[in-house]
Amino acid sequence: MFESLQEGLQSAFKTLRGKGKLTEANMRDGLQLVEQAMLEADVSYTVIRAFMDSVTEKALGQKVLLSLKPQEELIRIVYDELVTILGPVDVVIPLKKDDITILMLCGLQGAGKTTTCGKLAQLLKEQKIKPFLVAADLQRPAAIEQLHVIGRQLDVPVYSQTGAADPVQVCRDGVAQAKAAGASVVVLDTAGRLAIDQELMNQLKDIDRRLNPDQIYLVVDGMTGQDAVNSASAFNEALDLDGVIMTKLDGDARGGALLSVKHVTQVPIKFIGTGEHLDALEPFRPEGMASRILEMGDIVAMAREAHRIIDDKEREELEARMAAGQFTLDDFKGLLEKIAKPGLMQKMLALMPGMGDFRKMLEGSNSDGEMQKMIGVINSMTPGERRNPKIIDTPRRNRIAKGAGTPPAMITQLIKQFGIMAPLMQMATGKGAGDRMAMMQQLQQSMMQDPSMGGLKLKGSTGKRLSPKEREKMQRDRDKQLRKLNRKNK
Repeated sequence: MFESLQEGLQSAFKTLRGKGKLTEANMRDGLQLVEQAMLEADVSYTVIRAFMDSVTEKALGQKVLLSLKPQEELIRIVYDELVTILGPVDVVIPLKKDDITILMLCGLQGAGKTTTCGKLAQLLKEQKIKPFLVAADLQRPAAIEQLHVIGRQLDVPVYSQTGAADPVQVCRDGVAQAKAAGASVVVLDTAGRLAIDQELMNQLKDIDRRLNPDQIYLVVDGMTGQDAVNSASAFNEALDLDGVIMTKLDGDARGGALLSVKHVTQVPIKFIGTGEHLDALEPFRPEGMASRILEMGDIVAMAREAHRIIDDKEREELEARMAAGQFTLDDFKGLLEKIAKPGLMQKMLALMPGMGDFRKMLEGSNSDGEMQKMIGVINSMTPGERRNPKIIDTPRRNRIAKGAGTPPAMITQLIKQFGIMAPLMQMATGKGAGDRMAMMQQLQQSMMQDPSMGGLKLKGSTGKRLSPKEREKMQRDRDKQLRKLNRKNK
């Protein structure tokens, strides 16, 4: 997400690193790189000018110029301005006590509007709200069937009319069916368009006037850059939008649309789509997004993702076993299975503070496939070996490797990785944020020092085997750090 913008901003910040004395000249050099990064990210020029005017005024102030840590001061200023541009936003969907809430989705064709209807329904279900979908896109033949397929996947009812020609009537009848079904929220999937088309825009106005939806959301492709601002402005003039749902932010989105739409149209971004799966829709948080753009991670989003992966009952049982020092390879396998979904490990690492470099090293490696191999290795072990991997000697290791179809060295790497993860996971239960941050840094250091850990072949790594002395020294350093963490947590 926003890789080019992230790299550009990091380059700007690095120009100030190690400066013995900060002057207006070298600060301006850094600010020029910030501006260049935003231009390359296809941010609207009016947004860039307003952003840079505010940042420059603060960055060239006496307090910053006299700071002992100018790089951190500039990052703080840029962060605050990003939050200002992106917010504020209220992501709460209004619910009525005695009536149904009507949400209307609109947008250009190809923005992912129909899929977003399903993602919104999934988000509502997670909040214990009963959704109902209405297929009112009568222009694209496949749209109706696509919405029905999504509805079946989510077990959410979908209303449509065969051979219908009037989208207003379809919406009216759909809302009536939703009320009869006891739904709390009905989502209208309206017709898309390849470009701003007056005839189809009039249809949207008719639906708005006749149905009086509680909120209207524009679905915008996050990869379209400044074109997104033009389409958002046109839709907002016609419909008075309540919010924007930005899609495809997991792809090659440069960030221009995200930073521009809110500032230019004054229409808040309500939700963001971060993947192809139906659970990949997040309520938009300006603070969290600013942190991600600056590669500072997003702890709130990471916690939310973790809660999706592991339900409350599983989490309580796992925490109880960890607190009792009973974290086994079976538990480790369960966690691997949870994050083995394509792209999920990369996403989780992107949300973890300080893990940007390690995430980039993983790019180009088949990390998801390697996790499946690790799961296969654990499955080849006996129950006793999973409970106590210390009993795995050379004959046992060879047997496990043969059963899993992997080299014996991978069993050694897996046991080593488990040996590092187990104490960290046990310390994580019931500890404060500061302790968790220290453990996260310890985990990152372990991974960066030994890129072959877990059998992962990392992009940029040589794959060189460490000598026995080097490995022994590395293990001593890790043990020393873990003992220090243990003492701190006692």
